[in-house]
Amino acid sequence: MKILFIFLTLIPIVSNAQKNTEIKEVLLEKNSYIKTIDNLTLDAAYILTKRATEKATALGKKVTIAILDASGNIILLVRADGVGIHNTEAARRKAYTALSTRTPTLELLRNAEINPDTRNLNTIPELLLLSGGSPIWYKGNVVGSIGVAGGGGPDNDDLIAKSAILNEIGITTTK
Repeated sequence: MKILFIFLTLIPIVSNAQKNTEIKEVLLEKNSYIKTIDNLTLDAAYILTKRATEKATALGKKVTIAILDASGNIILLVRADGVGIHNTEAARRKAYTALSTRTPTLELLRNAEINPDTRNLNTIPELLLLSGGSPIWYKGNVVGSIGVAGGGGPDNDDLIAKSAILNEIGITTTK
């Protein structure tokens, strides 16, 4: 009886050990389970925000600016003194829209207006079809986005958002 008990106890241990070894071998052979992505850093977000703010100041505007990373998380969100509180969420949603569609929001808005197939994009809860959002590109990949609100009109918001670039190291708002 003791021998049967010991034998029955060892079977699951031995079979689990074999399974774990097989799984580890398969995982070690595969290099496709992890993907590294480029992402904006907080330092980049500071500089991009500074450049957008300088553009807004040159236009005589105070704005709210949202910078998101490649996953849609907020890196930096700033609101100039006196800017309406609704612009905070608008800036974030413009950045989210630009990131998720990989398209500047002014372009998306204009395309949706003329194309019956895309008119309903504005019914998706997080998308905001207002100008002022732009994806941020690095080496052909979207690494984040910017959203600008409160610039006094679609052209201003778009212009301010697109000024948030670091051309000297390849971070741009155009592909």
